[in-house]
Formats: sequence, C-alpha cells, structure tokens
Amino acid sequence: MARRKLIHPREEVSQVVHEIRRFLASKQTEGLRQFLEQFHPADIALALRFLHDSEKEQVFRLLDVESAAEVLDEADEATERHLVQTTDPERLSDLLETLPPDESADIVGMLEPEQREKVLQLMEPEEAQEVRELLRYPPDTAGGIMSPDFVAVQEEMTVAQVLEVLRERVDAESIFYVYVVDEQGVLKGVLNLRKLLTSPPDTLVRDIMTHGVIFVFPEQDQEEVAHLFARYDLLAVPVVDHDYRLIGVITVDDVMDVLQEELTEDYFRMVGSDAAELERKTPAEIARLRLPWLLATVFIELLAGFVIHRFDKTLGSVILLASFMPVIQAISGNTGLQSATIVVRGLATGHVHLKDWWRPVWRQLQTTLILGALLGTLIFFVGGFWHGLRKMPERGTWFDPAFGFVVGFSMFVAINLSGFVGTVIPMISKRLGFDPALTAGPFETAFQDVVGVTILLGLATLLLRWLT
Repeated sequence: MARRKLIHPREEVSQVVHEIRRFLASKQTEGLRQFLEQFHPADIALALRFLHDSEKEQVFRLLDVESAAEVLDEADEATERHLVQTTDPERLSDLLETLPPDESADIVGMLEPEQREKVLQLMEPEEAQEVRELLRYPPDTAGGIMSPDFVAVQEEMTVAQVLEVLRERVDAESIFYVYVVDEQGVLKGVLNLRKLLTSPPDTLVRDIMTHGVIFVFPEQDQEEVAHLFARYDLLAVPVVDHDYRLIGVITVDDVMDVLQEELTEDYFRMVGSDAAELERKTPAEIARLRLPWLLATVFIELLAGFVIHRFDKTLGSVILLASFMPVIQAISGNTGLQSATIVVRGLATGHVHLKDWWRPVWRQLQTTLILGALLGTLIFFVGGFWHGLRKMPERGTWFDPAFGFVVGFSMFVAINLSGFVGTVIPMISKRLGFDPALTAGPFETAFQDVVGVTILLGLATLLLRWLT
C-alpha cells in the first residue's frame, strides 16, 4: 500500500470531494483507490461528511481494513452510524478487531441487539469479551471511555523485568505510565517512564514507584474525568472497581473527544438547540425541540411590550427615549449572555465551583461595574447632546443633563443587573439539577430586554414627575 501523507493545510475539502465524485462518475475504481491512499484517514472521514450516502458506501468499500477502521473511528456520528449499519457483519467484525476495545465498543453500541451479537460472535473471543465488558457501562462514564489494554507490573519486579514486559505489550492502549498492582490486581502505585528508563536494571519497582495515584471509578461521569486531566495535567488515568482493582485506563486522546463533545453540546444548548439535531433528527423533531424555548422568548418579549405600553405617556413626552431602548437592550443582553457563557464554561471545565459561588459573582460584578461606568458615561454624553440639540430652540441650551442622566444611568444599572443575573442563573440551575447551558440562551437575552426597557422607562417617568 502506498505511503499516506497528510493533506496540505491549504487544500480545501471541497476539492477532495470533487475529485472523489469525478472518479465515481467515471467508474475509475482503481484510480479512486490510489487517490484515497494519499490521504490520512481523518481527511477521508472529513470528505465523507459531504458525500451522499451511496457515495460514502462506495468509497468505504474501497478502503483496506486498517484504513476503513481508522476512517470509521474519525467519522462524524451520522456518517459513522450509516456506515456501521450498511457494512456486512463479517467486514465490520474485521474492522473492529483493528481498533482499540473502547472505540470498538462505541461502534458496536450503535447496532441493534441482534446484529450486535452477530458481529461479536464473528470477532476473536478474547476481543469480543473485552467489548462486552465495556458495553456494561454507559457511554458517557469513565467505564464507557476506558480501555482494558494497559501495562501493569508487580512491585517485586526489577526494572529489567518491567522493560521486558513493555517490549511484549505492543497492544497496550498507551505506555505513558506503568501501573503497579499486587497479586489480586489492586492498584498500588505508578511508574514514571523517565524514572524507569534511567534507573539501574536491578532496581526494584517498589523503590522507584509513586504511591499517590489519581484514579477514577467506572461510574464517574466523563466530564469529571476531563476535569481531572485538566487539573493535574495527566496523560492517562487508571480506572478501578470498588475493590480498587485496576480494570482499565483512560488516555488523553479519549478526554479530548469528551471535551469536544461536551463543549459542542453546551454551545447548541445555549441557543435553545441540541448538539445532535443537525446530524440525526428530522425537521419535525428539531421544531419540537426548539419550540418551547422560542415560546418562552415570545412570552418574555411580550412582557417587554406590556412594559412599554404602560409607559405610553412617558414615551409620548420624550419620544427620543425610543431611540435608546434598542441600545440598552442589546448591550445589557450581550453583557448577561457573556457572563452566562463564562460561568457555563467554568462549570463545565471545573474552574467554577458552586461552593465558592461568590467568587465568580464578585469578579463579574467588578467587571460590569467598569463596563457599566464606561458605557453609561458614553451614553450620558450622547443622550445629553442629542436631546439638548433637539430642544435647543425651546431651552436655549445644547446639552440636557437630565435626559443624559436617565439614559446613562439606565445603561449602567442594566449592565450590572444583567451581568449579575447572567452569572447567578446558571449556578442556580446547576444547583437544582438542571443543565446550566439550557438557561443561558434565548431566555437570557429576552429577560435582559425586559430589564433594560423597565429601567429606562421607569427612571424617565420618575424624572419627568420630579421636573413637573
């Protein structure tokens, strides 16, 4: 097989897709096979995303087993699901045997029970058993993303014996760390590779191993695992059962996938959507998912309309107020959404903790005080000059400090209140057991619209009453 090379960064995926379709249209099967051999499996997987289902199947069938397995592992969920369901069990079992057990388990989990069992029966018994063990755990837990392929040694062994074990364990998921266990498989410590390679051959493992080992249980959520990697700069973390026996290992590449999945999911939820809707949901399902959030936005915006209606007299007296309403609504809404985004991300990455809720609130308050003061001052002068110039023939002055104060102070209060609400609401949602990302989208912006309008018109009404 020809040596693969990565696609040059300047090459557009559209060009690759165009070439693939040209080969398919002219039925140049061998030419397409040679063309695909130039590319890394990740690049082929990206190109498949833009092909029709029938084209995906044709391309996938041309790949050798090793390449096809890697492409399947790199493909987006919709493409992966389609290829898994349209590949015959014999070929699929061959593909799964070339992948790590944890990735094979993810793929097998997409199959219907009957087809799943058929594929597992066609696999090598030992590998099939590893996959079955992993399928016991939910896919979003430590057990669901761990690999049973790890290197474990005993503390009575010497460095020379450990190095010999490493030479034999070429199938291990990774050898970032070598774990030390007792005769029952209970985790006792960990060996750093640098220390292992620089120690004399007759050195005992117990003399150079590290006893304090960070580990997780298989039931722990994958987000918690990702937090551990980020906090302690880990390359791998062991998974133990409740008797502390070593049963698997999670590597940093698995966690990268978790972080991408979680961040994508949070982003879509923040706009009242779902991370998977563009991949596998019908238009009717998408509409049903998004409708409740849009309805909530409609009702909150109607509340803003009701507030405006209640202040008809104020708007009639100072019509220029209407020109500043969109500005205050937009700035306060964006401030609240920015604060909410920071908190949601902090909760997801572990940088924000509910027990220290006052820390992010205080930091956001400091930030919004600065922003509110700067923007409020700007609007004070803009509003004062604007209204003063309009009323100059009547009042004989080109600056109206009263009007400037109303719009400027309204901006200041709206920004600070929006920042506070945007910071607190996600944490309250988290405390109550809801997903904080769901509370920070359309509802957040609409709520700030009501706040901005109410503050502006309320202050204007009070000022007008005081002046009259």
